[in-house]
Amino acid sequence: MNEKLTNYLNSVFAPYDGVKSVTELKADLLSDLQERFRELKAEGKDDETAFEMTVDSIGDIEQTVREVANLSRSLERQVVTNFSGGNLANSDFAGVKAHKGQFKGSALRGSDFAGADLTGSSFAGSDVREANFDGANLTDCTFSALDLTNASFNKSILVRTNFSKSGLDGAKFTGVRLTDVALSTTDLRKTIFEGCLFDGVDFKYSDLSGQRLDGQTFIGVKFDRAGLNGVSFKGATFKNVSFQGGSFSKKYYRAIKTVCFDGATMDKLTFALLKGMEANLSKVTVI
Repeated sequence: MNEKLTNYLNSVFAPYDGVKSVTELKADLLSDLQERFRELKAEGKDDETAFEMTVDSIGDIEQTVREVANLSRSLERQVVTNFSGGNLANSDFAGVKAHKGQFKGSALRGSDFAGADLTGSSFAGSDVREANFDGANLTDCTFSALDLTNASFNKSILVRTNFSKSGLDGAKFTGVRLTDVALSTTDLRKTIFEGCLFDGVDFKYSDLSGQRLDGQTFIGVKFDRAGLNGVSFKGATFKNVSFQGGSFSKKYYRAIKTVCFDGATMDKLTFALLKGMEANLSKVTVI
């Protein structure tokens, strides 16, 4: 009968072979079932009745095993994706799935993350120069205060991604929709933006002087107190965009007058705001 109990548990645990915590649970459970079976036999129950009562005594064991296995696998994934402080230059992470991965303070120069799902991961303090994030899911990722020189973000998924205070010289964002992305207090003069849609992006205190952002779309974007000297927005689209100078209003207003809005399309509120700052809007279409 012990063999019958063992076979029963083997069938229940079969889908979870190799999961350490489940294997330990199986061993403990077998010992408990054998003890329960002996007690029922001592009470005068026949083998079949004792077996059925023993199995019934543990309830819905399959659900319990499934929950333990899922938790164990989740914890194992968390361990696998902790690469903080690692020397990982030129590593191949293309296509990996690493939710909430930890890459803090790591050497990742030239590493390939193309097509990876890195949702919720942190790269704070890392050297990520020349890294490839093309097509990667970077939702809720932290890239603040690190070096991203010449990194590539072609068609990446950027939602609530934090790039504030990072080095983005030569970094290239192409064909990207940036949603609620933080790009504040950042030098963006040499960052490349091509074919992008900026939705809720915060550029506050950042330096965009000399940037060419022609033909791109800006929705709910904040350029408050940003450096805008000589920026070109030719043919761009603006909806509910904020330009506020704060205590640096005079300097900010002077910068606004150097911005090129030729051929741009904007909503009435954005137009009125810029008109009050004496921006050159003679070639702007109001919608």
